[in-house]
Amino acid sequence: MDKNLSRGILWNKAAAAGLALGAVSSAYMFITQYLSSLGTSLWISGTNLILWSIKLIGCVWLMMFFMKRFSAEFNEADNSVTFRFGTATALCSALIYAAVTLANVLIINPDLISQQLDAAMKIYGSALDSNSLAAMDTVEAIMPQVMFFSNLAYCFLYGTVLSAILSRNIPPRDPFAGRQGNATERENSAE
Repeated sequence: MDKNLSRGILWNKAAAAGLALGAVSSAYMFITQYLSSLGTSLWISGTNLILWSIKLIGCVWLMMFFMKRFSAEFNEADNSVTFRFGTATALCSALIYAAVTLANVLIINPDLISQQLDAAMKIYGSALDSNSLAAMDTVEAIMPQVMFFSNLAYCFLYGTVLSAILSRNIPPRDPFAGRQGNATERENSAE
């Protein structure tokens, strides 16, 4: 298709792709959270591993799909423009997933952090002194912010690295593109 590519179009397409990627990661988070509430067993651990593999492969495939579709839709989208699209998609996806994670620990399941810290206290509580116990209270208070920014940074970096890898061949490079013109020039100069 022969459409003009502007910054606004790039960000609109990236936001739609980021929404899909963020939804996949968020769905995985809620499914595994539900499975962990059922208890711990070898079956649940195996299911979590399978779900994680499906999420990883699915997110890589979705990113590749959106980048190829973007490249096919805009003729002027070379490898660097495709990389910018992938980076913008990674940022949008990271924002969505980090926001859903924050909403999960603040609104949907507010006891999640305290449950996890209580479980850690059962394991390591006897080895902690009073200063460490006081620090655990501070950690519990700032944990939602830490989770938001760490998920935002991790997902954005992961998506940026993935788009750097994928954009090298989207759109496919023609290794003989420069030689065609040089051969024609040589033929014209020889005449």
